[in-house]
Amino acid sequence: MGSTTTVAELVRRQWDDHGTGLRYEGLVLSHHQVAAGAAARAALLTDLLPRGAEPHLGVLLDNTPEFPLWLGAAALAGAAVAGLNPTRRGADLARDVVHTDCRVLVTERAHLPLLDGLDLPGVRVLVTDGDDYAELLAPYAGAEPGDAALSTVGPGTRMLLYFTSGSTGAPKAAICSQGRLAAAGASLASHFAVRSDDVHYVCMPMFHGNAVIADWAPALVAGAQVALRRRFSATRFLDDVRTHGATYFTYVGRAVQYLLATPERPDDRDHRLRLGFGTEAGAVDAARFEERFGVRLVEGYGSSEGGAAIQRSAGTPRGAIGRAAPGDDLAVVDPETGRERAAARFDPAGRLLNGDEAIGELVNRGSSPFEGYWRNPEADAARRRGGWYWTGDLFFRDADGFLYFAGRSDDRLRVDSENLGAAVIENILARWEAAAGVAVYAVPDPAAGDQVMCAMALHGGVAFDPVAFGAFLDAQSDLGTKMPPRFVRVVAHLPVTATGKIHRVGLRREGFRCDDPVWWRPWGAGTYRLLTGEDRAGLDEDYRRHGRENLPGR
Repeated sequence: MGSTTTVAELVRRQWDDHGTGLRYEGLVLSHHQVAAGAAARAALLTDLLPRGAEPHLGVLLDNTPEFPLWLGAAALAGAAVAGLNPTRRGADLARDVVHTDCRVLVTERAHLPLLDGLDLPGVRVLVTDGDDYAELLAPYAGAEPGDAALSTVGPGTRMLLYFTSGSTGAPKAAICSQGRLAAAGASLASHFAVRSDDVHYVCMPMFHGNAVIADWAPALVAGAQVALRRRFSATRFLDDVRTHGATYFTYVGRAVQYLLATPERPDDRDHRLRLGFGTEAGAVDAARFEERFGVRLVEGYGSSEGGAAIQRSAGTPRGAIGRAAPGDDLAVVDPETGRERAAARFDPAGRLLNGDEAIGELVNRGSSPFEGYWRNPEADAARRRGGWYWTGDLFFRDADGFLYFAGRSDDRLRVDSENLGAAVIENILARWEAAAGVAVYAVPDPAAGDQVMCAMALHGGVAFDPVAFGAFLDAQSDLGTKMPPRFVRVVAHLPVTATGKIHRVGLRREGFRCDDPVWWRPWGAGTYRLLTGEDRAGLDEDYRRHGRENLPGR
């Protein structure tokens, strides 16, 4: 829920605190310098934004010090930051700027080519490492927090317009107010006992909600230091952690797998890091990470929308995220009927036995802090249909109310009329020792529904062994009869988005028509074999015979 505290108040608290506040490469700024820099930019912003315009600015930056400085500036000025994804191009990037009504765009020289030729009427571009930037800021150097604001700043003032990474259509800009961001930071700071002597390592992109909501905000609340990495680097991770004395970091998507894929070193445990917080690492990789680096990973659940929250507590079983946060009435339901799904059943090893009847969509039937999407009433209505907040994510729930992530609703597979969650299958396949990374997704069945396909990256120097892989599958007691992948695409690296999440849209689009080797197990075959041109021709004929030849991924 929201807070009576604002982010602006948290920024003002840094004034006159001369302890270390921000680290970036060789630069070190005190908390006071961070607050002063935010105040100067807030004053500049209030002069640049046209009166009557929406108080929005776009930020197209890597994780440089300018990003948190402009977050602080927006908070003080009562403006909202639209985090812009630098992997967006051309008309798509222009659409994000125009859709969020940004009249000021903050960027750096490295990203200027992305703006070439874009139609951005009325948008003022500031280049933070340009020749005239320091000169532009100079008149505002004496500004103090509270000197400049576009209007009265309160908990309900818009603070973030962060784009969701939807798999279809244009991304939606989720609204986050100052009160909700401050409350999220306070909740995490309390839950993880963040102190002023902690150092939060921000290596996930700040244009994404994870880095700001789960890393920057709790550091701001607790008065902890922030250490920035321009872009995530698995090979530089440990060196950065040691250099900055980092104690906490966040991750999304495949970041943990990339770290595990780096060569082991005798000093892997020589650091101050105590905790990683994020999503989609999976129980297997989380255990491997803790064994190797001595760092506990806590899987969380949340999104820029903030419509539902799950909290980890003492006694949370391995693989579970936690229970519903206070005030949330969370349920796992059939997305078509709204009826609650059956409680999950497990074997003695903790493996799910009844995924078909237990997996459903997570909904919040209580009061939701979701604040809507910017100018997208259709998307708002879809999230809030029937008076519930529909997360769009697949979960299952045990008899004690603990919730387990099963994938995004877009990752749902329907095989022989059975609903499957991609994340459940991925967690099983990740146990294979040869696998460095796994992504599971649907490809169309020639007749009806889906077939299971996976992309698999192998550890260095390891070749795909179809016999060993088949034997591994046979030994997994919780691998249902519909779960084994029909197709296995062997890749050098899993394709990812700018936020480190698997690029499933591209994988589904290509299906088994790709340049990488694809192994498959035809109906009735006992082992996997390479997919040949003749095999593809036979599959094409099957698709044509059933009128499904135009489906993507076939």
